[in-house]
Amino acid sequence: MDVSIIIPLFNESESLKELDDWISLSFKYKDLDYEVIYIDDGSNDSSWDAIKSISQNNSNRKGISFIKNYGKSQALSVGFSEAKGKYIATLDADLQDSPEEIPLMIKKLIDNDLDLISGWKKKRHDSFITKRIPSYFFNLVARVFSGINLNDFNCGIKVYKKEVAKSISLYADMHRFIPILAKNQGFNRIGEHVVKHQARKYGKTKFGNERFIRGFLDIITLWFTEKFGRRPMHFFGTLGTIMFLVGILFTIYLGYNKLFIDTSSRLITSRPEFYIALITVILGAQFFIAGFLAEIIIKFNISKNKYSIKEKTF
Repeated sequence: MDVSIIIPLFNESESLKELDDWISLSFKYKDLDYEVIYIDDGSNDSSWDAIKSISQNNSNRKGISFIKNYGKSQALSVGFSEAKGKYIATLDADLQDSPEEIPLMIKKLIDNDLDLISGWKKKRHDSFITKRIPSYFFNLVARVFSGINLNDFNCGIKVYKKEVAKSISLYADMHRFIPILAKNQGFNRIGEHVVKHQARKYGKTKFGNERFIRGFLDIITLWFTEKFGRRPMHFFGTLGTIMFLVGILFTIYLGYNKLFIDTSSRLITSRPEFYIALITVILGAQFFIAGFLAEIIIKFNISKNKYSIKEKTF
């Protein structure tokens, strides 16, 4: 198997037959053995019926249906685990990305010996205010934090070497940062390919503007986990030590001042330095406790990928 195309979807029944025909046409004259895996993320329309119909007529089509809506990251995760291809491509089901780009991206990935190649919707057919401006700032922050020179981190169309996709652990909304997750796993050869972007033909977007706020917070999470994910005590312990030392120094100062300089009847607890010392010692202890708890959680290696499959077509 040369290529596995993974298509996560939620309530996209109107576009599926047209998308599948488009994929067939895009690979008709290509010397590539491919499969298509549709991941129905708990749709409440007739998407699963459309997938079953497509799968019955094509042996290289597969469908997986979740029992409820888990999110795009979980859909991609199960798709990666089921993929058999040497190269793995991802594609959105809304007809805004062209499957014709996939063979071109595979060739570019091979010719340049890349681990991953991400699409770049250079000319977008989205709202300028609600989509393009927030996306620009989101990608700018992602570039600064990650050091990866991509213009569109969240583009739905990407192509990976098999070992890259299989090594990525996706959870929550981390599908937006797959290039960063790949880099954290040691796959540094990441490229970009300008792709055509079509206006949405059916339905409406499933993602609200709040995703950008969550995205910025997720970037900070990724930065932290890359730096301190394996040794969180290095972060919390350093902060705890600094806070604890500040508190101890203020305590020594207060004691020395009371015994040898200001021996009046003024209470230590009436001085602001006392509260600084108290708060910093408490905060230092709390940072140490947070570090210990984080280390324990890592040792137990709690799995984040949990989903329940309702039905398969294979």
